Amino acid sequence: MPTSLGLFGTGRLGAAIRRLADARDDLEVRWAVGREHRRDDDLAPVDVAVDVSSRDAVADHLAWACSTGTDLVIGATGWDPSLVDGDLPVRVLVAPNFSLGVALVRRLTAVLGAYAAATDSAGTPVDLAVAETHHRHKVDAPSGTALALREALARGAGNRLEDVQTISLRLGEIVGDHEVTVATALETVTLRHTAHDRDLFAAGALTAAGWLTTRPHPGLFTLDDLAEDHLRPLLGDPAEQTGPGPDTRSTSAGAHA
Repeated sequence: MPTSLGLFGTGRLGAAIRRLADARDDLEVRWAVGREHRRDDDLAPVDVAVDVSSRDAVADHLAWACSTGTDLVIGATGWDPSLVDGDLPVRVLVAPNFSLGVALVRRLTAVLGAYAAATDSAGTPVDLAVAETHHRHKVDAPSGTALALREALARGAGNRLEDVQTISLRLGEIVGDHEVTVATALETVTLRHTAHDRDLFAAGALTAAGWLTTRPHPGLFTLDDLAEDHLRPLLGDPAEQTGPGPDTRSTSAGAHA
């Protein structure tokens, strides 16, 4: 039996998610609602819902999910992360970006931050920066992904968030571009991720939805939790041989492309 799916949001990303879901035999989109929909209580429960609507709607969608026992993936922008504080009766996954490539860059960013700290302690001043560019229609800045990268860079370097220069541009129809830079008088090291098509995020949202329904207990998850299954072997994490590592889950919520 296919997994039943509900979709909050019918904009560009929502339309891409629906198109990819409709092409799959293991998923059945039961409903998709946009801004014109005012009452969540008339929506049928589904196995999992994906919210890529607006920040103002997340609280209502989360309340509906909890009351109906529906797992929820939240990829909406700029909402209050305290909404998911405390015990949750359902599985909720929060993702500022649905790309596993971005999850990889975030891990590498923490390593780059540690490199910056070592360089600085050796007596060479280091500058830290995160820059992001999105399409002109994106209203929040910095993006949620940029905030997550800034946090990883600052944490790795042992610096404050304010020590990381953060730049946002809104240009044309750029899907999403994020760049992390560590610079000294002697060298510059840059990590960059560029999204070419929204299908990247749509496919990631569906992967997240399917993964979420397999979790053995309710609670809060992030794309980092899913990424652990995919990236730990690639990064040669010694925890793969010695046992589970520390919980790297981030509960921050932010903007999605």
